[in-house]
Amino acid sequence: MQQAKPEIKLKLKHAQKPNGFSLDIDISLPSHGVSAIFGASGSGKTSLLRCIAGLEKADHGHIQLNETIWQSSQSGIFVPPYKRAIGYIFQEASLFTHLTAGDNLQYAIKRAAKFGGQPKNNIDYKALISLMGIEPILNQYPAQLSGGERQRVAMARALLSQPQLLLMDEPLAALDYERKREILPYLERIRDDYKIPIIYVSHAIDEVARLADHLVVLDQGRVTHQGKLADVLGQIEPPLALGEDVGIVLHARLRMRDLDWHLVELAFDGGALWTADDGDRLNAKIRLRILARDVSLTKQASAKTTSILNSLPAKITAIVPDQHKAFALVQLKVGNSVILARVTAKSAALLDLKLGDNVWANVKSVSIIR
Repeated sequence: MQQAKPEIKLKLKHAQKPNGFSLDIDISLPSHGVSAIFGASGSGKTSLLRCIAGLEKADHGHIQLNETIWQSSQSGIFVPPYKRAIGYIFQEASLFTHLTAGDNLQYAIKRAAKFGGQPKNNIDYKALISLMGIEPILNQYPAQLSGGERQRVAMARALLSQPQLLLMDEPLAALDYERKREILPYLERIRDDYKIPIIYVSHAIDEVARLADHLVVLDQGRVTHQGKLADVLGQIEPPLALGEDVGIVLHARLRMRDLDWHLVELAFDGGALWTADDGDRLNAKIRLRILARDVSLTKQASAKTTSILNSLPAKITAIVPDQHKAFALVQLKVGNSVILARVTAKSAALLDLKLGDNVWANVKSVSIIR
């Protein structure tokens, strides 16, 4: 008998009274990496997470993690939240205020032991507090910690519950810009060091682009786009919720360092880009984000008199009007990769841009987001 494909199955119909909002979702997510649920406020992201966690019971639905069914309306199954092997991280770090950071972590360990019937990931306590950089604050109470420190403790506590699935509901939304920059590397470490699937809810595309492998876009309780992150972001008709932030993600490798000019060359499947040297090691894997508004097009390679260092040979695979009539969105094939460019409709006409044209995509080094 063929073994079922490991995945997270979510099939839900759920109406919320009295506001009349409803979820109508039928998707399968990979049971590895980070799956981002993206959309504007009120699109149903948190409601979906609450149904997965069992905090809300969907009117009709089927929720399954690999072989484990948590809800099946057809079979009359509903597993209560405390029996679901889930770690839940909220917008606000919901720590017990009367316990120190260390005691909050011990609570999670005791809870995991109490419900010993759940499968375990055997996450090591000492390795985790080292990974999260929280050893110096274990004896402090939540009120003594910064917002970023509280959130790191909350993440560690969720992991020490030995979950089979992590749910993250806008974990950076309550933090300022500097605290977000502090926390993002820790989220990347959790993603890379622990093979626990993560469902990450956010309305911030910069977080999604940096962390996610798979992307689901919600609008008014319905799925409008889903698939691999790079595929969804590279579509010629991207999600409306992206607005001015339409752009693509590239996976690159640090190939060369220019010590004289403090630059690095990042090779991707289609070419290479020069950008600022942030101290990463040679051959490091780096995720890049390039916004469509930061890509210009020329019919010839940029002359040496321009300040733009990156000029990539490309072929136009699609052109469509943008949300504003003044602009056009151009999809480009660069090797095996896709790049989007947002140009004025006037520029597209003056250059006589057509499907299949060979052009040069020009990207300023200072505009590349890492």
